[in-house]
Amino acid sequence: MCPDIQTRSNYLKGFLYSLGGTILVSTNFVTAKYGLKGFNPVTFSLVWTTAAVVYSLLIVLSCGQWRQMALSSRDIRNVVLMGLATGAAMILAWTGLARLDPSFAAFLWRFQSVLTIVLSVLLLRERMSIKEIAPVTVMILGGCLSTIGRWDIVGIGIILTLLACIAVAVQMLIAKARVHEIHPNILVVYRVGIGAVVIMLWALLRGKIDFHVEASYWYITLLGAFLGPCASFLLTFRSYRYWDLSRSSMVRTVQPLFVLPLAYLVFGKLPAGKELFGGCVILVGAFWLAWIHLIRK
Repeated sequence: MCPDIQTRSNYLKGFLYSLGGTILVSTNFVTAKYGLKGFNPVTFSLVWTTAAVVYSLLIVLSCGQWRQMALSSRDIRNVVLMGLATGAAMILAWTGLARLDPSFAAFLWRFQSVLTIVLSVLLLRERMSIKEIAPVTVMILGGCLSTIGRWDIVGIGIILTLLACIAVAVQMLIAKARVHEIHPNILVVYRVGIGAVVIMLWALLRGKIDFHVEASYWYITLLGAFLGPCASFLLTFRSYRYWDLSRSSMVRTVQPLFVLPLAYLVFGKLPAGKELFGGCVILVGAFWLAWIHLIRK
């Protein structure tokens, strides 16, 4: 009886942490889109990630975990790779989002869940079946439908977003592999800390740092930096201690359901026409994939 109770308890914890992380990270598409109306993508990435570093460090210090910041050589290699992927993902994601509708971008980010599941199967030996090819094909079809006749407008944004999906999938894989040795709070600090260094170097190289924007853009960006790259990953990485990476990734498939009302509330509009239809097709494929995992496990 005890093992069963423990399993149910872990399942619930994994689900709740993953759901909480999904809800918080969904705010990214709205807060970041708003901030990008003032900041250029490079400066926004720098401010966003640096603020997340400050927040995560304060949490570690307040929890008395600063001694756990010392890592083994193996862990250092892993967190450096995760930080490099974070820096690349931030730059790619926000440059892409600047060109896209936030709700449509949320649909596209379902591919990150697919990539993460594939990596978890290939490298962490989590299970994947031949039946999962069909929903993945549906998602790809939805992405293609969204771009028909509009590639010249959204094409670059889509490519940048998909590259960011790959970079985030790498981060999730590393976090899952090391989360039992490194506390989630510490993982978040290194993730955004090293990422901020990467972005700073890129910003200096490009020479596009410009902090002269209205105060409202600062307020929303700083708020979003706490909700998204800090708080959401504190919860998501905790879910990895109780759940498979593929399970947690399934929960993220519902993200557009949170983004759509938020985008409408803040910007007063939703994607229409081909973007909406293609996005719904992507979401159908994502839910189909999630259902396959649920009934299989």
